[in-house]
Amino acid sequence: MTALIDRLARVFADGHARDVDLLVDAMAPPADLRPAAVLIAVTDRPQPGVIVTHRPDTMRAHPGEAAFPGGKLDPGEDAVAAALREAHEELGIHPRDVQVIGATDPFRTRTGYDVTPVLAMVPPDLPIVPNPAEVASWFEPPLAYLLDPANRTPRTVVWEGAERTYFEIVWQEHRIWGVTAAIIGNLSRRMALADLFDG
Repeated sequence: MTALIDRLARVFADGHARDVDLLVDAMAPPADLRPAAVLIAVTDRPQPGVIVTHRPDTMRAHPGEAAFPGGKLDPGEDAVAAALREAHEELGIHPRDVQVIGATDPFRTRTGYDVTPVLAMVPPDLPIVPNPAEVASWFEPPLAYLLDPANRTPRTVVWEGAERTYFEIVWQEHRIWGVTAAIIGNLSRRMALADLFDG
């Protein structure tokens, strides 16, 4: 069996070489978008996981939600640099410990962000040190569980007078939904489970 980084990189490249139908925000984003990035950090284990955070309930935007570490790009940064910086600031993950695989499909949000997810691999059992101002807690669901479409449930709500559909992933007591679930959904359309774990 090839190393995890080799499999991830191969399936990532193969998936991005073909056209797929991507998920978009249920509400149209505004014309003026602020660039942002998040880090999808896969842990190098026999059964790899993904590092996901819970935002503090005190945060102004998206309090309590599950999210990947990330945020707005600083001047002069690209998505990879921003994702690495944010993961370091939020969780103490040093960029030297991160093997970047690549940036994947941007997700444009109704709240005005153009979010570029960056897929990467990190060693298992890194000493994670959450910044309490930005992270209430973190958890590590299995990558295979997140990428499996069977674990992504559509939900419909009425918002601003119209029905809107979003996706939800529940793992143990954790609920992943909204933008983070959509980013996972798009990644799963690029990276087929069978190719990643059986190829």
